[in-house]
This record gives sequence, C-alpha cells and structure tokens, in this order.
Amino acid sequence: MATLPQALPLAGIRVLDLSTVLAAPVTATFLGDFGAEVVKVEEPGRGDFTRGAKAGARSPYWAQEARNKKSVTLDLRTGRGQDLVRRLVPHFDVVITNYRPPTLRSWGLDPDALRALAPDTVLVYVTGYGLTGPYRDRGSFDRIASAFAGLTYVTGDADRSPVRSGYSTIDYMAAYLGAFSVVTALYHRDVAGGGGQVIDLALYEAGFRASEDALTSYATTGRIRERMGNRNPQIVPASDFTTSDGRRVSIHAGTDALFHRLATLMGTPELADAPEYATRAVRAENADALYTMIADWAATRTADDLTKLLSEADVPASPLMSIADIAADPHYRERGTLVTVEDPDFGELPMVAPLPRLSKTPGSIRSTGPALGAHNAEVYQGVLGLSPDELAALSSDGVI
Repeated sequence: MATLPQALPLAGIRVLDLSTVLAAPVTATFLGDFGAEVVKVEEPGRGDFTRGAKAGARSPYWAQEARNKKSVTLDLRTGRGQDLVRRLVPHFDVVITNYRPPTLRSWGLDPDALRALAPDTVLVYVTGYGLTGPYRDRGSFDRIASAFAGLTYVTGDADRSPVRSGYSTIDYMAAYLGAFSVVTALYHRDVAGGGGQVIDLALYEAGFRASEDALTSYATTGRIRERMGNRNPQIVPASDFTTSDGRRVSIHAGTDALFHRLATLMGTPELADAPEYATRAVRAENADALYTMIADWAATRTADDLTKLLSEADVPASPLMSIADIAADPHYRERGTLVTVEDPDFGELPMVAPLPRLSKTPGSIRSTGPALGAHNAEVYQGVLGLSPDELAALSSDGVI
C-alpha cells in the first residue's frame, strides 16, 4: 500500500456515496484518492454492480474503483432505509447520487428535500439528462450519453456505421467534471462562506463539452462534423499508420514545423515547401496523396523502430497500445501512472494511480475496495449513535 502523505488536501471532508455505475461513484473515488472520507452505500446482500456478477463479491474492478471507501449496506427502497439516509446526510460535507429524478422524488432524496435537511452540504446529482429539461426523467448510461452527446456519431470510418469508444469515456470524463465541481463548491462554502449548493451534472454534458468547434462551426457555416476515421479534418498529417510488423503507429505532424521535420525524416524535405503541402490549409486539401506517401514510408519499419525514429526527430508518435503493452511499458511504471498495491483477495494488484499528480499533497491508495458492509458498525454506531441492538434489528429486518 502507498505510504500515507503527511497531509492530504481533502482530509476532513466526509462524502456520502449514494450511487452506482459509474460516473458518480468514480467522482467519489477521485475525492477519496485525495483524502476525503468516503462512505459507500450498497444494497444489502448484493452490493454494487462493480463488485461483479456474484453477490457481495470483490472483483479487481471493485478493488480499484472502490478504493479508499468504507462500505455500509442500506436498502434505499424501504422507508426505514430512506429515513437512515436522511439522518446520515447532515453529517456529510458532500452527498453524491445518480438515481433518476422520479426515483429521488419517491424516496424523498430530491434536491429540495436534502437542502432542507442539510443547507451546508454540497449535493451532487449526476443524472443521465440533468434535473431539468424535457428529458430529465429518462435513464442513461455511458453508451446512451455518448450517442446523445454526438460523440458516437463522429467516431469511426466514413464508410461504416459509427462506433462507441472502447472505454466508458464519458463516465470518467463526467467523474472528473464532478470532482472538479465538488472542490469548487467546497471552496465557495469554506472560503467564501457561501453555504452548500446543488450540483446538477448531466452525463451527456461531459461528452458534449469535448465537441471542439462542432457547434460553432455548424452555427456559422452549416457544416456538420462527420466521421473521418483516424484523420482530423483540419490537421494534416495526423493519423495512424500500419508498420512492417503489422502494428499501428499514431503520428501527429500537423504544424508546419512538425511537417518539415517529418518530410526531412522521410527523405523528401522538398515536400515541406511544395505549394500543395507548405501550409496546414493546403495540406488539408491534398490529404489523400500525402497520407499515401506517409503510409508507404511507415510500412517499411517496425512499430518500435518507427516510434523511436520519429521521437528522436521530435515528431510526436506512439504505437497504439494494448493494455498488455501498457502493463509492460517502463514510462507508466517509472512515472507512477500505474502502481501495484496489496489486495486481500488478489495479492499484488496493479491499478491506475491517483491522478493528477500534486507535488505537495499527492493522492494515495490507503485501502482497496472493501468487503460488503464492512463499516456498518463504524458508521451507524459512530455517526448516528445507534445501539448494537438497533443495528442487529435493522440487519435482521433486511434494512441494512
């Protein structure tokens, strides 16, 4: 386990994680990485979806995404469970949830209800379409948010159907946006004396914020961004190329200076001054011919040799990395982008390090994902003051 820093920047902040799959709980994970005390509420007997298919299990995914959290069980579908949540909320600085607005209203956990209970608490609602608007009651997941945000539409080759990202990209983008919003709201509360507030984050909005100039371009020119495969319509050359060993290497030489270096490296320095390639604008107009030349050149070298050659010439390049490549890569290890921690079930387990890296108050992994309900007594007795008999009765009745 990583050594605990002397000071973690969010030490003393208490977070109640009332969420599941995936952006909202990862928001809490990011806060926990930097010192927040995170209490994760899970369904009795089964636990969070990320635990895996077996009820109450601990998957490697759970070990990573529930790290630095405490687990309590609570059936939110029962009146007694909802009452326990309402009793817990005032004891927390931050409450994070991602249930749909109709569900929140039926449980008495909507923003108005919780604001009345805890005016100084930061309430984070990560929902599919937000708390307002005509679609507010609809459900969503990363795949649906990607479709609605326009991300899926522009992803893939022009002559094929769109494809979704291979990772839950929007979930993690939303988690970073959620964590940023929490820290901003806490600063407003604790430094400016502004009290608590409601953070209303729609899942699709994280993806839409990454849409570059798609909207402004459409508004001013009527141009609709379409699929371009691995190319960028405005930056040429910037694409992926097949090497002699059948791998792919991504190359970005879209500025004039970078293209000059690439042309020289290819043994055709005259291309950098040719009328059809001398500027970014004309390269975009003549992209097909240029890409053919680069592809022919790249195909004569292995991926490792090509990447080394380009990097030494200061042209940005990288092989397309599989997770096996990443696990073996020295940069990931030596920089600390991935770390290995000791887990009670999986032994030495590599996982993504706390990010970003802070020079004075870096994040840390103090524990991996907990056993289901491991902290029931600590939280219900220590925070709410319940007696052992009350705890036992709630457990026997299936409330916790």
